[in-house]
Amino acid sequence: MFKQILVPVDIAALEKGGDILRKASELLDEGGSITLLHVVEEVPAYLSIDIPVDVIDNAVDDAKDKLKQLKDELKVDAHIELRTGPASREILSAAKDHKADLIIIASHRPDLSNYLLGSTADRVVRHATCSVLVRR
Repeated sequence: MFKQILVPVDIAALEKGGDILRKASELLDEGGSITLLHVVEEVPAYLSIDIPVDVIDNAVDDAKDKLKQLKDELKVDAHIELRTGPASREILSAAKDHKADLIIIASHRPDLSNYLLGSTADRVVRHATCSVLVRR
């Protein structure tokens, strides 16, 4: 069904990541590819003074290890990519860079803060130029 699938995963919710990665492997065309993405949020400048320099590097390394473990556990062939920055912006950028024809993203039940600020999944759905599957 799809040739290029982007699967952004929040390392803090790996069980949801496993669910959407399995779904991606079911929807992938033969010869297609899956990109497993994690975005490490940047630390605001006003906080960076109090945080050790290697915190972001350690977060990236930890995320890479967890994504590798997840794809190996599920036996899914996927490319791992890590980016830093605002999650929704980096997900949309990765989709464009990889010419994704589908983004599969996990979401939580919306609460009041989502209606006021919007969630990452909401922003991706609103601004993506390809199909988006949101799994709750």
